[in-house]
Amino acid sequence: MASAISPETSIHHSTPGRFGVYGGRYVPETLMAALEELEQAYEAAKADPEFQAELADLLMNFAGRVTPLYFAKRLTEDLGGAKIYLKREDLLHTGAHKINNALGQGLLARRMGKKRIIAETGAGQHGVATATVCALLGMDCIVYMGEEDIRRQELNVLRMRLLGAEVRPVSSGSKTLKDAVNEALRDWVTNVRDTYYILGSALGPHPYPTMVRDFNRVIGIEIREQILQKEGRLPTAVIACVGGGSNAIGAFHAFLEDKDVRLIGVEAGGRGKGLGEHAARFDGGRPGVLQGTYSYVLQDENGQVSLTHSVSAGLDYASVGPEHAALHDCGRAEYVSADDKHVLEAVVKLARSEGILPALESAHAVAECIRIAPTMAHHDILVVNLSGRGDKDMGILARELNIKGASGL
Repeated sequence: MASAISPETSIHHSTPGRFGVYGGRYVPETLMAALEELEQAYEAAKADPEFQAELADLLMNFAGRVTPLYFAKRLTEDLGGAKIYLKREDLLHTGAHKINNALGQGLLARRMGKKRIIAETGAGQHGVATATVCALLGMDCIVYMGEEDIRRQELNVLRMRLLGAEVRPVSSGSKTLKDAVNEALRDWVTNVRDTYYILGSALGPHPYPTMVRDFNRVIGIEIREQILQKEGRLPTAVIACVGGGSNAIGAFHAFLEDKDVRLIGVEAGGRGKGLGEHAARFDGGRPGVLQGTYSYVLQDENGQVSLTHSVSAGLDYASVGPEHAALHDCGRAEYVSADDKHVLEAVVKLARSEGILPALESAHAVAECIRIAPTMAHHDILVVNLSGRGDKDMGILARELNIKGASGL
């Protein structure tokens, strides 16, 4: 149930852990001390040059940063209008931006002396990134994943298990990301003394939204430097998909003060406008508390959290990161949605025009790019954050697009 509790903090006075009125720390008393310990450890790590140097080294030599900013020449010519660049987070080790945050939090867990790691995952990309970091650092890893997402993302489940992680199926609720987060929180409450929870998106109780954003800020910092080098000016717009919102807030943050740069987040429009048919929190949700934070939540008239639907497991979530809620309300970022049909068309379009297969999550941003690029001038520049690659989605794509396998069936 989503609480309608309205925080007392004024929208005009943000404090640590708050983004306007959003954010906060709504958790059982047993987790308060752990969150305070985590906040203190993170603040100390941020100020420690050795921690920052080790993270920077791993991001470059293990994860594969700096990722390219690629000019999509054929897509640009095909669509007409704005020039289109793709930020290639899909080229990172493990196949998505999720490794940025998993490396940061993994190092933080080791610094705090925690050797048992838990995580949750929807599309499996955060689970794979966490399992990878745990293998790298020699830690035990347990990943909670909804049964529906396990069915949709079998390849990533196999990858996690090969890396040594235990994948625990979650059968409650809609059997997707929201339910996996619930189970991870229950585990953490029970085992808080020796366990570190690597939360995968910019949501949950403070300090997670801030911490996850900070570990992904490198995306926007690189985009800014690269586009200035290539074009000598900032982009007209930066577009990113928004589930919890980690890749989007990472891409947006370096441009928040550049008022002429449009920031466009794309939610999952699913298969219709009805409650339960989509995961567009800004187009049907209202503020409430879910899983430790105050933000927009899809809920019915009684405050019951709604079921959601998206063709992409990673965007199939009833709430959104609190910083996005604040950016939405103040108008600094725009939030739109792309439905399943246009997302699948975007996958095919990008694959056949540029030879790049995007993750279904990332294809939401591509779909919005395809929609608006032809309406823009030739001097406009669009940057699409390609947050992940689509290998993991081949089963869904084969079914939805009726692609035949080797058997011809």
